[in-house]
Amino acid sequence: MKFDYPYEMKLVTSYRATLAEPEVIGPVAEGLRLNVYITGGEALGPRVKGVIRPVGADWLTIRTDGVGILDVRVTIETHDGALIYSYYQGVMDLGPDGYQNFLDGAPPPAGGIGLRIQPRYQTAHPDYQWMNRAFCVGVGKVFLEKGEVSYDIYEVAQD
Repeated sequence: MKFDYPYEMKLVTSYRATLAEPEVIGPVAEGLRLNVYITGGEALGPRVKGVIRPVGADWLTIRTDGVGILDVRVTIETHDGALIYSYYQGVMDLGPDGYQNFLDGAPPPAGGIGLRIQPRYQTAHPDYQWMNRAFCVGVGKVFLEKGEVSYDIYEVAQD
């Protein structure tokens, strides 16, 4: 059975952020814990334009099955002065040997690692209040060798 609920995927923004070298906490009960701090970036899109402030991080856990669990907080400063706090969880798949490869210091895939996220937003700025209610999804890649992550963020809009 399929219900036919109309929806539309609206591009909110695309952003790229630069990353510091990972701070490796090490193996813990849940997997390999590391912190990846954001050093800056930019958001360029039809609904949100600005910079990614050099605050926040991904408090990442790489599970023993090679799945990375993202736990990110970031602040966007728009071109017109709004501050937007974003927080999200998501996943990246390093492959079945990803955990051990990371421990062994194997080089990451040159083509990047795919990411899927579900970001939420909080802002007090009146022009961006719609973001407090938006349900968004994002797809992207992280390029560990370049210290860079990029996403396309879409709002799932219903009639």
